[in-house]
Amino acid sequence: MSIVKPSIPKGTRDFQPLEMMKRNYIFNTIKSVFEKYAYLPIETPSMENLSTLMGKYGEEGDRLLFKILNSGDFLSGVNPQEYTSQQLTPLIAEKGLRYDLTVPFARFVVQHQNDLTFPFKRYQMQPVWRADRPQKGRYREFYQCDIDVIGSDSLLNEVELIQITNEIFEKFQIPVEMKINNRKVLSGIAEVVGHPEKITDICVAIDKIDKIGQEKVCEELLQREISSEAINKIEPFFNFKGSNKEKLDLLKHNFENSTIGLEGVRELEDILNICKELQIEEPEIDITLARGLNYYTGAIFEVKTVGVVMGSISGGGRYDDLTGIFGLKNMSGVGISYGAERIYDVLEEMNLFPQQIGTPVKVIFLNFGETEQLYALKAVQQVRAAGIAAEIYPDKAKIGKQMNYANNKGIPFVVMAGAQEISQNRYTLKNMETGEQEIYDLETIIKKLS
Repeated sequence: MSIVKPSIPKGTRDFQPLEMMKRNYIFNTIKSVFEKYAYLPIETPSMENLSTLMGKYGEEGDRLLFKILNSGDFLSGVNPQEYTSQQLTPLIAEKGLRYDLTVPFARFVVQHQNDLTFPFKRYQMQPVWRADRPQKGRYREFYQCDIDVIGSDSLLNEVELIQITNEIFEKFQIPVEMKINNRKVLSGIAEVVGHPEKITDICVAIDKIDKIGQEKVCEELLQREISSEAINKIEPFFNFKGSNKEKLDLLKHNFENSTIGLEGVRELEDILNICKELQIEEPEIDITLARGLNYYTGAIFEVKTVGVVMGSISGGGRYDDLTGIFGLKNMSGVGISYGAERIYDVLEEMNLFPQQIGTPVKVIFLNFGETEQLYALKAVQQVRAAGIAAEIYPDKAKIGKQMNYANNKGIPFVVMAGAQEISQNRYTLKNMETGEQEIYDLETIIKKLS
């Protein structure tokens, strides 16, 4: 039998203990802010029915869904040569791995509507999967940290998401810039350039402006049957620089004959006015911000880091019709997602992880033999009862080996107890950084470790 070299699929990763401790720091920091703003935790399954997922993310999102083959003889009664790959998929795969947490959340809300109190505020921190090309900051399996408010169309919810975002990145000490736009503004642009029916095509193309540039976006708009005349009218919106007020004035001037466009401008204005009143750092209006997902209908957000080359590390928006797809009408929601993987990479690159993350174990008791081991074990119990992370070396081994173990794990204190210490009912405490050591009773050691 040949030996198989161990490996994992591209775009996925193993996490060693130090990496996991850093990741837990991210999750715990974000969770603490979510809970402070009264969001409640839920979880949904890793897989969903494809009927739940398909058609919610736009054409590109549908292509990136991981499909799960039906169990058993999944080709039974199906001749693959009779179908295109698109027609074949629903015949051999009924389930898929979730692409994001928002669509499963909409399904959850509809399915459990009688058990929930609306407006319902939830947070969810789970992995999602996308059949994307792996590259820096982009993985096939990654965690999202989502919050959503559903059952309310109040713009106070958008303001709260801005507050939460500012607070999270302040806690991480990551400098960021937050951008805001409104899908109704983009609908207004589509309307005034004469292509209201092409709003989805326009959004999908404009959403790529940071990745492929303005020229390529214009080429894609042409391919999507947007006329050259219309593209010439869209381009000034790409290039307009100025304050939020100047951008709002420009949009008002252009949207004199677009009701939906003016509605988007009013919503942006109201959000920014509340931010001013509350002295919250307001996001910058970005007229080209589109967020390619089909389900957004109102405000849309995106957050990028300042000083680190990385895609967006947070994004979201308002959706009015998502639960309607599952049969529950008039249930507007708004949410935002924080990408744990990208936040990790930014914290790592900027050296912003707290120093103490790597040393969760405070003290190790060395093992000198059967009698000493029992004496040390009783002390370890009391140290742990005082809330201090402690361990005992499990085997009687050379002192050098045990000390190396402590050094390699970055454990700051070592406790030794041989015959002399036992006779005095005491212990020797060694500071591994300074090399200093003293004999103390256990109560004093616990105080020093605390």
